[in-house]
Amino acid sequence: MRLVLDTNVVLDMLVFEDPVVRPLTEALATGEHTAWVDRETLGELEWVLAFPTFKLDAAARQAAMDRYRSLVHLAPEDAPDPVPPLPRCRDRADQKFLVLTARVGAAWLVSKDKRVLSLADRRDVPFAILTPRQAAQRLRPALR
Repeated sequence: MRLVLDTNVVLDMLVFEDPVVRPLTEALATGEHTAWVDRETLGELEWVLAFPTFKLDAAARQAAMDRYRSLVHLAPEDAPDPVPPLPRCRDRADQKFLVLTARVGAAWLVSKDKRVLSLADRRDVPFAILTPRQAAQRLRPALR
């Protein structure tokens, strides 16, 4: 199954090692599921990892990026099919995650962002928008 992770979920995986996202990490590490990124979402992660709040030196930031790149697939720049019309996220910076999810034909967008999650019940979204906990609960039976 294809999925896309927003930056806060990736931080939970790589920086905070949150147990809630461990099933996601395991599913990606085993290749059972595939997470997709593009240059824009990778750029955002790299930018966020440099925030002083995280106190990560250059080596730690590079290690986090390398680890993440080992778990994900880079989407081609051009989609083979046009992206379906999508609702606009109230936070324009998060629109890239919706577009990427549709572009790669992912089944899930996993997010902690309230503005993204507010779109979960919309009928015009062609994929599920899940919290990390919801995604982990759906993955657990598959990991047993």
